[in-house]
Amino acid sequence: MKANPGGRIAPSEVVGRDTLIAQLWDILERQSVVLTSERRIGKTQMVKKMEAEASEDVLVIFRDLESVRTPLEFVELVFRDVEEFLSRKARTASRTRQLLQQLAGTEVGGVVKFPKSVAPHWKTLFERTIEDLVEHQERPIVFFWDEVPYMLFNIKRGDRGEEAAMEVLDLLRQLRQTHDRLRMVFTGSIGLHNVVTSLKAAGYAGDPTNDMRTINVPPLAPLDAEALALHLLEGEKIETENPEEMAQAIAMAVDNIPYYIHHVVEELKFHIGDVNASVAGEMVDRLLRDPLDKWHLQHYRERIDTYYTPGQRRLALALLDILAADGPLPFDQLFNLIKSRMEIADEEVEKVRCMLILLQRDHYIELETDKTYRFRFPLIRRWWQLHRG
Repeated sequence: MKANPGGRIAPSEVVGRDTLIAQLWDILERQSVVLTSERRIGKTQMVKKMEAEASEDVLVIFRDLESVRTPLEFVELVFRDVEEFLSRKARTASRTRQLLQQLAGTEVGGVVKFPKSVAPHWKTLFERTIEDLVEHQERPIVFFWDEVPYMLFNIKRGDRGEEAAMEVLDLLRQLRQTHDRLRMVFTGSIGLHNVVTSLKAAGYAGDPTNDMRTINVPPLAPLDAEALALHLLEGEKIETENPEEMAQAIAMAVDNIPYYIHHVVEELKFHIGDVNASVAGEMVDRLLRDPLDKWHLQHYRERIDTYYTPGQRRLALALLDILAADGPLPFDQLFNLIKSRMEIADEEVEKVRCMLILLQRDHYIELETDKTYRFRFPLIRRWWQLHRG
């Protein structure tokens, strides 16, 4: 096995996810799923493994939606994916093509690029597309859609704003309720709740995923992370006196997160000198300080400006600064420290509690059993300390 940070990993090389995958298939027999986790945890690689190894009794369709900017673009991609699973006869007779011909006024053939003139009818086109697929498939159908929150965020920044994003969410829920054999899996590193919260601020009253099960994808279990590191060390022919100890040091230094394990092993290929457990820690420290930001950790700071309202940003940053410097902390102590930094009255305690919940949902922090708050990942806390002082 070769180190490949950020690259496509063969399904057979996705380590430590078999139990969770089995759980997800069991859930998908009954309902759709929202998969959430921090970036770099390995959600996409896990979903691609599910796609590659799915039973022939299930139709699986995967699509990355990060580039989608409008509802019509979304429908167009889904239409193309659906047509791959329709016979030539079914394509010719498809409801979607017939509607496109009516709307566009010309015959539609080959790979379809939807004309902008049909944009007002995107919902009907989407419904017809799903109906065509369901009618010609006896198997359960699972759409794996990666980066759904990012797509919705892009859509709500478009010409029709929040209204268009609301309509997409409502239509997807309607389709899940209408077709018994249809399942959807949404994934994204920034949770769907960020988008839904902004939509509710604009008047949206729906609960678009209350029929879906939300599953958090954690880092690898320590033994699985160590096994991955050991496989990579062996695959890259990196010589070390104690490979097991080295693998354990790598996994521990990066919180058992697969992407960073791949990255550290790749860096070790070019290391001059002895390779031992202390080298792993030194290498991680150097990468955390790297001004080129090879791990793109600045994203943790930048996304607060992107997804949080101006009123939320200052409070979120102050809470994270305090927890990076002094955490873990119980709520009372944290609240007193935040009051010393900002003009927050005692009666605004709920405002702080709500922000702590939001930071937990976005994987920055977690609430421990002893009722203290801390950074969820020590690696990210270390980066925050280094770059925010």
